[in-house]
Amino acid sequence: MFAGLLIIRGTYFIVTVTTIPYDESGKLEIVRECMAMIEYRKLITKELDTFIDMRIHQLREEGATEDIDLKPALYDYYAKHMSDGTFVSWLAIDKQKIIGTSGISFVEKPPYFGCVSGKMGLLSSMFTDENYRRKGIAKQLLSKVVDEARKYGCGTIQITASDIGVMLYTDFGFLKNGKFMQLKL
Repeated sequence: MFAGLLIIRGTYFIVTVTTIPYDESGKLEIVRECMAMIEYRKLITKELDTFIDMRIHQLREEGATEDIDLKPALYDYYAKHMSDGTFVSWLAIDKQKIIGTSGISFVEKPPYFGCVSGKMGLLSSMFTDENYRRKGIAKQLLSKVVDEARKYGCGTIQITASDIGVMLYTDFGFLKNGKFMQLKL
């Protein structure tokens, strides 16, 4: 069996091709089955509840400890920063169900040699439903938010990657920076 990504007029199809040795006439037969039609589009405010549920699911999957109700703070953050343009998210949709998320927040700091604009993208919320993983969806979402960072004028993008995501980011060109430190306040 072969699985691949087919793009027709901007719509992405995940396709499997199975070969069956011979039909009744003795000819080699190829059966094509479209497993999913994936639509990519930006997150809108009315989808925030679902987006936030997926974000919390992602954090749990990564081993985060829950000691507060994070939903109100996430809703306030996303609503504020979506409206001022400092947060953008692209979604992957299959049959009107969100099956993949991405997000990038834009911040500025004083310019430095590695980022003359001082504008940085902070990547977050990269998550794909378990049933859709290893099909190129996260790579498409990552490509879309990286394009958003370019449009914003960012000179760099940073992420704290989960173990699951390291290969995706490395393959995309991200490099590890062992100098990152954090102080919890």
